[in-house]
Parts: sequence; structure tokens; C-alpha cells
Amino acid sequence: MEEKEEKEKKHPSIFEPFALILNIVTSVIGAIIGMQLVTTLGVTPNTAIIGALVAMLIARIPVMIFRKYKSIHRQNLVQTSISSATFGAANSLLIPIGIPFAMGATELIVPMLIGAALAMFVDATLLYKLFDSKLFPAKGTWAPGVATAESILAGDKGGKRALLLGVGTVIGLIGSYFKISMSAFGVAFIGNIWALTMFGIGLMIRQYSVPWFDIDVNQLYIAHGVMIGAGIVALIQAGMLLFKRPKTAGSEAESEEEVRDIRLTRTDKEARRTLSLGFAAYLVIALLIAIIGGIMTKMSLGMLIGFIIFAAFAAFVHEIIVGIAAMHSGWFPAFAVAFITLLFGMLIGFPPVALALLAGFSAATGPAFADMGYDLKAGYILRGNGKDPELELHGRKQQYITAMIAFGVALLTVLLSYKGYFAQNLVPPIDKVYVSTIQAGASADIARQLLLWAIPGAIVQLLGGPSRQIGVLFATGLLIVSPNACWAVLAGILIRIVVLKIFKKEAETPMSILAAGFIAGDALYSFFSSVFKLKK
Repeated sequence: MEEKEEKEKKHPSIFEPFALILNIVTSVIGAIIGMQLVTTLGVTPNTAIIGALVAMLIARIPVMIFRKYKSIHRQNLVQTSISSATFGAANSLLIPIGIPFAMGATELIVPMLIGAALAMFVDATLLYKLFDSKLFPAKGTWAPGVATAESILAGDKGGKRALLLGVGTVIGLIGSYFKISMSAFGVAFIGNIWALTMFGIGLMIRQYSVPWFDIDVNQLYIAHGVMIGAGIVALIQAGMLLFKRPKTAGSEAESEEEVRDIRLTRTDKEARRTLSLGFAAYLVIALLIAIIGGIMTKMSLGMLIGFIIFAAFAAFVHEIIVGIAAMHSGWFPAFAVAFITLLFGMLIGFPPVALALLAGFSAATGPAFADMGYDLKAGYILRGNGKDPELELHGRKQQYITAMIAFGVALLTVLLSYKGYFAQNLVPPIDKVYVSTIQAGASADIARQLLLWAIPGAIVQLLGGPSRQIGVLFATGLLIVSPNACWAVLAGILIRIVVLKIFKKEAETPMSILAAGFIAGDALYSFFSSVFKLKK
């Protein structure tokens, strides 16, 4: 045991020959799973838990070379690989290139693939550089990451932890079978209570707005307007958080939260530099898309400059909002926020071809950002929650390199297979929504609705402050369709409050492990039910 702990002090490298081969193989599997599910069912399940299970099974193969995979860090690299490839291939690549195909502009598929691929790599790099900053702290919720880490730890340590996780997973599977959103139920035990309460209320309004009030918050663009208002305020709050002056030695005592911030591994200066470079990178990608996409000849110089700036800004905003939602709720409304970008582009008056590229570029950012957050959170827990800064930073870097390789494999997989999918008219369903919206056009009435409902969204976000993000989470709930998830979230929060009232802080760890089981059970059920649907 002591020998194992000694070895675990040094994080394994992804460039070990067998590790690299295994990484590539699991990436191919993840990419195929992602493409198949997003084109046939329109969803991309979280495959991190599947990756963790695969790694645990590999560790039990009675062959010398596989014994190394008893290491929780090696298992973490495997799950990072399959998870990154799944979301990368499906959300960051296939959805963007499906838009020009669905429009009949097949000459834009390759330019869109190049732009989407570059955006995906930038997207994940930004999260890597921002993870454990004030904006995206490692101590944030990142619920799917917690579930993955707890699954790996349960397999490694066994005992009470494994029992609790097993019970939670069984409950998660049973609940999912009866159409209860167990991910929503589980996240209620882990995340910020204020943020998740607003998330639950948003889900409730989305589900019952028509039967209760005879109002469709989606058709009337109420949900989109609320997200615009909340998103704008969230960006301002993020800027204030990163650009505010540090307190001097003679100033009043710092809050407990500010004291914790001292231990962050990414400083405000690093975060500001990352955001600046990220925006610059998106400007370059937007220009590249405009050039190789041939839309320069379809717009005036002023319109072209406007398109490049707007596309870069929209991609930048998209990933921040999606990242905030993913960190707090475990859900990210990437499709909906990309749709908001498209609506704005239509109101500005960009031509249809430019709108197709704009929608694809925006959709390419966000998913890789959020997924990287989940994976790094899992690694953060497995490496001891930052107790050993050197191990944490080295392990985080290995995860980042692993994800980059997985994204590269996903790109090659999509490049080699997209023609086969499109030949069968297999296109992600959301792409048809984007295209029909472009063809229908935007009206002044839509603009009024967006601006009107942006006001309450901004107010709610302002009242909650940057730590709770209640406006963004409320808007996330309004944008997501998940039957009865609202009751799962609110019931989970109520149970959590009652349990903490009775058992105090002693109940926090057991509850979080059980919650991880609920989320893991939901992920497993979602994955295997999706696979069985494909076989029918």
C-alpha cells in the first residue's frame, strides 16, 4: 500500500506508449458513440462514467501491462479521453457542419469544419487556463465531474464509500427507468442551493407555462430574452470580479470566500490574459471562416468587419455562459445559447450564408469548455482536492494533453465519416431548427420580445450576484425541456435542507457520494437506453 501511495505522488504521463494507444482507441470509440447518438437521437450522453468503468475493467485484466490501470490517475485519463472525444465529435464538430449541409450549401462544410475544429481546441484551452480561477473555481459544483471521481474512488477504496455509491447508482437507475431526472435530483445535493432553486423554478415554468398560463415561454422568446439579460449582467460581474483592485494590507478583514481565493492556482492576472488571448483567437478564427467560407464577397466591408467582431464576441460570450451554467447545474444550454446568437445575427441583417457559419461557429464553442470543466473537476478530486499543488498542476496538464489528443482523434473521425452520415441524410435534429429559423427570418416583434424579457433576466442576475448566478441558472431552466426535472431538483433541495438541519455537516460527505451515485445511475441509464434505441 505504501509503495502504491509513493508511486501515486507522481502523476502518470499520457505519453507512455500503452497509455497513448489506449487513449486513441477510446477516443475513436467515444467519437463514434457521440456522432451516432447526436444524429439519430439528437442527444449526447455524458460518457465520462462509461470511460471510468472501462478503465476499472481494464485494471482487472490479469495481464501485467493492464495492472498499471489500478492507478486512479490512469483511470482518470481514460475517462477524460472518451468524454472529450464524444462531446468534441458530436457537439463541437458534427452539429456545426450539419448546418450548411441542411441549408444545401455543401461548399461550406469544409470551411465550417476547419473553423469549428479551431474553435473547439481554443474552447478547451481556455477552460484549462481558467480552471481554478475566481471565475471558474475548482471548488465549484461541476456535478458530473464529482460523479465520475466518486465512481473511480469507490472502485479503488471500496468499503462504505463504495456501498453508498452503489446504493445511489441503483436508485439512479430505478429513478431513470421511471422517467425521473436523477441527474437533476443528484445535483441538488451538491450545488449552490440558491442557484439550483432558481434552476428548478425555471424548469417548472418551462414545463407548465402552457397548461398553467396558456403561454409558451419558448415560442414567445421569453426564455431567450431572460438569458440575454442575465448573460449580459453575468459578463459584467465576471469582468468586475477579475478586474477589481485587490485589498490593501490596511483594509478591512477579508471574507471567508476571499481567503479561500488565495489558494486558487490561476491568478486574476492569468485569467485576464487568458480571456484577452481567447477573444483574439476567436477574432482570427472568425476572419478565417469569412475568408475560406467565401462570404467576403457577399457583404460590404463594414458588414464584414461587423460579422467578424460579432462572431468572435458571440463565441466568447457563448462559452462563458455555457461554462457558468455547466459549473452550477451540470447542464449546459449550448443549443439554445447558439440559437440566441443566430437570432441576433438575423436582426443585424447578415446574409443567410453568413448566418449558417455564425450559428455553426457559436455552436462549436461551449460544449468542449463545459466538458473539460467536468473532467478537470474529477481529476481535482482524485488528486486530493488541491492539497498537493505540484501534483494537481501536473495532473491537470496531463488531462489537458489527453483531451487535445482526443479532440484530434475526434476531428479525424468526423472528417472520415461525415460524408457517410450526410449521404443517409443523418443530420443532428437541432441543425434543422437553425436552418428553418434562418429561412423564416427574424422580425421586429422578436427583437421587442428579446429586449423586453432581458430586463427581468438582468434584474434577477444582479440580485443574486456573481457567486450564486441565479439569473443564468433561471434562464437555463427556462431553455431546457426535461419532463418533471423541476420536481426532482426542488425535492432534492428540500431533502438536503432537512437532512443538514438534523445531522449538520456530518451528512455532507455521505450525501455527496449518494448524489454522485444518482448522477452516475442516470448517466448509465441514458447511455445504454440510447444504445438500445439505436439497435431497434
